[in-house]
Amino acid sequence: MAKNDFYDILGVSKGASQEEIKKAYRKVAIKYHPDKNPDNKESEEKFKEAAEAYEILSNPQKRQQYDQYGHDGLRGGGHGGFSGGGMSMDDIFSQFGDIFGGGGFESFFSGGRGGGTRRRKGSNLRIRVKLTLGEIANGVEKKIKVHRMMAAEGVTFKTCHVCQGSGQMKKVVNTMLGQMMSASTCHTCGGSGQLLDHRPPGVDGSGLKSHEEVISIKIPAGVGEGMQLSMSGKGNEAPGGGVPGDLLIVIEEKEHEHLKRDGNNVVFDLHVNFIDAVLGSSVEVPTIDGNVKIKIEPGTQSGKILRLRGKGIRDINGYDKGDQLVYVSVWTPKQLSEEETSILESLRNSPNFEPKPTNAEKGFFERIKEFF
Repeated sequence: MAKNDFYDILGVSKGASQEEIKKAYRKVAIKYHPDKNPDNKESEEKFKEAAEAYEILSNPQKRQQYDQYGHDGLRGGGHGGFSGGGMSMDDIFSQFGDIFGGGGFESFFSGGRGGGTRRRKGSNLRIRVKLTLGEIANGVEKKIKVHRMMAAEGVTFKTCHVCQGSGQMKKVVNTMLGQMMSASTCHTCGGSGQLLDHRPPGVDGSGLKSHEEVISIKIPAGVGEGMQLSMSGKGNEAPGGGVPGDLLIVIEEKEHEHLKRDGNNVVFDLHVNFIDAVLGSSVEVPTIDGNVKIKIEPGTQSGKILRLRGKGIRDINGYDKGDQLVYVSVWTPKQLSEEETSILESLRNSPNFEPKPTNAEKGFFERIKEFF
């Protein structure tokens, strides 16, 4: 099923500022908030949809990726998939609960969401992955070692003495609509309702310990330099059993020995000698998938572009594949033997060696005659 456009979901234009996007999300979230629409599955889905849209558009890098490649640019594989869907209600309240100011979502609704503790989210991890041109062209699965902060054994917690385990500080405020309950996150426990009581050696103040883990990352074909992918839940874990952060994968392109990338096309500079350009030849050129032979037609001119269809990079949307463009340059020798010089001198005045202007050049010369 096709996803709705994120800008349409929030009702903003593609040129909207971050503040406009935040205000729009606040408006949509209030409209479809579960407390305001109890047992309404349609409102709950719209609420999740708005949170997903805000997650992407509030992040400059994700927004740029979405603007360039659409929903397909956010897809991927691995555990939990790349960012772009499947957010739970806990994820939403954990990540965006404070967007409305000090009181979070609960400030707008009496009683909040049952007064439960706020599930904290762990911090994100960022890694860089270098890819060859072949890996970029065809997609690849990489196994990467990462060091994640994870819950440690032997750690015990105690109830926060400030919020009494609720994770929230509540107060009643008077408004023009009457009295309303305002709730804000407890600053002592960070909303978890718990404080660290005992920790073994090597465990940090949040009850977490560093672990090495090998993670399999499926990178789709067509990614580019600087593009950032995200694996949900593969960052650092959160204290007290909260929501794990994300693993952010930044793409770097390794320089190819012979080929250069130009969008979804690849470019190769082919230098042919004067004789091959005149008489024609068959030469071998490198491509992403190995060497291939191409034909140089007799009389090939320097600057001619040969196209090898389908030898480029697959579009990240998965629809088309680029070509390889071979730019021909005729190489002129700088040193000749006496015999070679004599042969060329004998051909100097041949009419076949006179430069022949193209039809376009002829037309140009005819037009400028009018000015002289």
